[in-house]
Amino acid sequence: QVQLVESGGGLVQAGGSLTLSCEASGDIFNINLMAWHRQAPGKQRESVATITYGGSTSYEDSVKGRFTISRDNAKRTVTLQMNSLKPEDTAVYYCNAQIRTTPMPTYQNYWGQGTQVTVSS
Repeated sequence: QVQLVESGGGLVQAGGSLTLSCEASGDIFNINLMAWHRQAPGKQRESVATITYGGSTSYEDSVKGRFTISRDNAKRTVTLQMNSLKPEDTAVYYCNAQIRTTPMPTYQNYWGQGTQVTVSS
């Protein structure tokens, strides 16, 4: 069993900051790509930021320069530092990871349960 557990969501005023954390646990052999996605009411889920095992990152255009994704491979955690938050950042944020549970070269996609981020104007 593999679990991704997020923490750190909440309510913040525009211009404020929040840090989201996600820890992977369970029968894990290796974690490849880790990412944060979000889904606002009435909208499709979108990728916000991704990070490879080696630390290469990519960001959705609207969060570039404001959000920073990082990971600790030893602790199996991924963090999203969100600064200069805007009301349009309001969404449920989901942690995502590509995980191998055996030495076989097959990754499966896992999701956390989601954490609510609300930015008030």
